[in-house]
Amino acid sequence: MEIRKTQVAMATLLAIMALMASQVVFAGKYSDSMALHERNMAEMQALKASLVRRNLPAMVSPPPTPPQAVPGPRVYQVISYGADPTGKSDSTDAILKAMADAFEGPNHGILMEGINDLGGARIDLEGGIYLISRPLRFPSAGGGNLLISGGTLRASDDFPVDKYLIELNDESSKLQYIFEYITLRDLLIDCNYRGGAIAVINSLRTSIDNCYITRFGDTNGILVQKGHETYIRNSFLGQHITAGGDRGERNFSGTAVNLVGNDNAITDTVIFSAAIGVMISGQANLLSGVHCYNKATGFGGTGIYLKLPGLTQNRIVNSYMDYTGIVAEDPVQLQISGTFFLGDAFILLKSIAGVVRGVNIVDNMFSGSGNGVQIVQLDQTNKAFGDVDQVVVDRNSVNGMATRSTVAKGSVDGNGTSWTVDLNPVLLFPNLIKHVQYTLVASEANAFPVHALRNVSDNRVVVETNAPVTAKVYVTADQ
Repeated sequence: MEIRKTQVAMATLLAIMALMASQVVFAGKYSDSMALHERNMAEMQALKASLVRRNLPAMVSPPPTPPQAVPGPRVYQVISYGADPTGKSDSTDAILKAMADAFEGPNHGILMEGINDLGGARIDLEGGIYLISRPLRFPSAGGGNLLISGGTLRASDDFPVDKYLIELNDESSKLQYIFEYITLRDLLIDCNYRGGAIAVINSLRTSIDNCYITRFGDTNGILVQKGHETYIRNSFLGQHITAGGDRGERNFSGTAVNLVGNDNAITDTVIFSAAIGVMISGQANLLSGVHCYNKATGFGGTGIYLKLPGLTQNRIVNSYMDYTGIVAEDPVQLQISGTFFLGDAFILLKSIAGVVRGVNIVDNMFSGSGNGVQIVQLDQTNKAFGDVDQVVVDRNSVNGMATRSTVAKGSVDGNGTSWTVDLNPVLLFPNLIKHVQYTLVASEANAFPVHALRNVSDNRVVVETNAPVTAKVYVTADQ
């Protein structure tokens, strides 16, 4: 029995030893296999890297360079130049120094010939009130792309009465245009009843935006002379600070905006006191969204005065003439439409050489006091209008005023051989009918008279028949 137990134990021990030996052999084979796999992978990675380096050099980025410092915006803050933001001491020299430094800044290229691009430099008034004793001018001509904004300029008691607080001007310049793309924004300019506020002389693409201009003297609030494309928008102008019904309105003087040049625009702007709201003596200007209640016509005021006899070429649209009207001298190519005339405000065509051509006064609203004021009137004191062509006054809505038009309709009943339709109460020009259409309707069923147009003089249309008949005559005429 003992011998048998010893034999079984030996067999078990041999089996365990054989199993352990087989595991060792397997582990060795597995370890060799893993090492071979890792070696193959390393060789493949090295081959791939060599191919990338040899065939795709552009994909390898150079080491990053440290970031360069970016220059900040060029903002010239006038207080740092010594300007007094309280308005107690004279800040003229300090602001002029800031303007000079802005012009001496880096040149970013050329705009129009001879005009340096100042890169959008800004002269910041920092919300202060500054006393000004002489005009603020740039040191020379030839600059553009610059902004002045954010404060109040007030004329001193000794400011020259024939100057402007800001002057874009250089009398010595020989350039075609002195400045280009200068923007004046968010400014209140108080002229202290001395001179004017802004003069833009022979400049190009100037913007006057969101400015309040007041207390200018017997001169212009804004003067635009020569140059092109000065845009005045979202601004308020008045010689006296009032909201209408001012007791001193009869004494208002000066002109809020004087456009002595072409291709300018005034949009979304209110003119609340001045003898003349806008004076225009240049072609191709546009007024849109302009509200004039500067001085009532009854007190001798004019909302918009077009002083361009013989070649007007201006447009007044979507505006509001509030107790003050429009005067146009010998207008040629003038558009007035979509405008509201309140308080007996009217349009006056003033003859200088008797010329009126290409005028459209259409689709406006007129509201008056019921005193029979005509919506469009003629001043023929100098000379009667003799050259009248392509004038259309029509489709206007009239309430409490007398309609005037270049197109009229009328009718008359009668029994006889002659019918006269008087169109004088409507037609604008006296003794001028260029085209007539009429219809004669006989009341008797069997009547068939021969009829003809006999006369159109004195704006009266005369129709006659060859025999007495009861009839009604309808007439349409235009001038």
